[in-house]
Amino acid sequence: MSLELIVDVRPNGIWLALLRDGKLIELHEERGNSDFAVGDIYLGKVRRLSPSLNAAFVDVGYDRDAFLHYLDLGPQFPSLQKFTKDVMRGKQNVSSLQYFKLEDELKKDGKIDALLSSSQHVLVQVAKEPISSKGPRLSSEITLAGRYLVLAPFSGKISVSQKIKSPEEKKRLKSVMEGLLPKNFGAIVRTVAENKTTEELQQDLSLLLEKWDSIHKNLKGSQGAKRILGEINTTSSILRDLLNADFTNVHVNSAELQEEITTYVKQIAPNKDNIVKHYDGRIPIFEKYGINKQIKVLFGKKVPMNSGGYLIIEHTEAMHVIDVNSGNRKGADGQESNALATNIEAAEEIARILQLRDMGGIICIDFIDMHDRENNRVLFEKLKLFMKNDRAKHNIIPPSKFGVVEITRQRVREVTEIETNEACPTCNGTGEIQASILYAEEIENRLGFLIQDSGASGVSLQVHPYLEGYFKKGGIFRSIQWRWFFKFKKWIPITPNTSFHLLEYTFVDKHQEAIEL
Repeated sequence: MSLELIVDVRPNGIWLALLRDGKLIELHEERGNSDFAVGDIYLGKVRRLSPSLNAAFVDVGYDRDAFLHYLDLGPQFPSLQKFTKDVMRGKQNVSSLQYFKLEDELKKDGKIDALLSSSQHVLVQVAKEPISSKGPRLSSEITLAGRYLVLAPFSGKISVSQKIKSPEEKKRLKSVMEGLLPKNFGAIVRTVAENKTTEELQQDLSLLLEKWDSIHKNLKGSQGAKRILGEINTTSSILRDLLNADFTNVHVNSAELQEEITTYVKQIAPNKDNIVKHYDGRIPIFEKYGINKQIKVLFGKKVPMNSGGYLIIEHTEAMHVIDVNSGNRKGADGQESNALATNIEAAEEIARILQLRDMGGIICIDFIDMHDRENNRVLFEKLKLFMKNDRAKHNIIPPSKFGVVEITRQRVREVTEIETNEACPTCNGTGEIQASILYAEEIENRLGFLIQDSGASGVSLQVHPYLEGYFKKGGIFRSIQWRWFFKFKKWIPITPNTSFHLLEYTFVDKHQEAIEL
């Protein structure tokens, strides 16, 4: 298994695609001004309390108040609140908790109005990004995530990931952390920490303690809603969580960002910095690695499968519904075997789509009916296996007697939606189109302006694959591309882009930046 991260830097943001063995499994859009990401820490101000919900609505600078439930305050909330007040008032001059006296832990059956009041400041962390008309969901159980560890201030507990199966390794990691952690700090040891040295764990802990020191500095003298500590960007968080021996390449189409990522990789994995590579080809990077085509296939309402079957995916306010269809698939071993094979193929594709679209909440899957109970058990085990690599928390209920499988999957941000239906690019609903010879004439006239009048150099043309074939048809000396060469005395490279509409085109310069006409 190999993992590749493709980073496409665009004028309006950054798109990241994570590939496993060439298949797209995650897609993220990172905007430069994105606030309220999961993990961001804010100094919020309580707007109002809701005793009936046992919750508070907190101003963190978003246009809607964020939601903070009593159970999300965390056991160490009294200690956190005392620390926050002392720092803001100048009584806590150091970030170290060596001499900090912890308060009693919070009771689970308490009331929020006994702890908070309107206009009170509270330190919170974004647990869920704003979704639809809802503001962010908050937690006061502050944690700082690193590559190997998750640091938990005001907690003396050390937990080791349950995915580490060896009792001896669990014992070793716990013993190492007991010797490393400062007083009044706890930690969760992540799965990737298995078999790591004390030095590697110490380095990760030092970086997390530096973050805690930044929180202390930014809290001093703060008033009102303010971001105290921002989570690292999406690119770095993916590398932090996934970088391992299976991670083979990181391709970036920006030299500046490549340098930043290389610096970050050197910090978390010094021997892996050579996997970061700068892409400067003429073909757009998402086109080069076949990502645009996979997006078109996987983000539609109807998702085809290799065998001829397909999925129908519907989104409602309450849940996501997926219907499995065998399509034109034909099996030689009978209906039951054909249904099992189609269902297993669908289960693998669904596991990938849930992660790719980041679909959360309740998901109901209507698999093809199977009468053999053993086949239903096999399907259930396969679905659990396919979803094993999903980093979001999820639960799977075995197939019901109607063949429906229910999944609950952690939702921390809005489901990723990409419009795959294309408006008619030729007539826009009018029923009349421009003659194709005039369309080619239009492109040729614009080329003439760019090359002869504006003096642009390194010009190339990006078009839909059908148009690429049209302009290159006829081969050497007979195609339109060769006609342009003889006319303008310059070779005009033509590259396909499957994300374009049929008659969409653009001119780019030698830096692969669009040329405005």
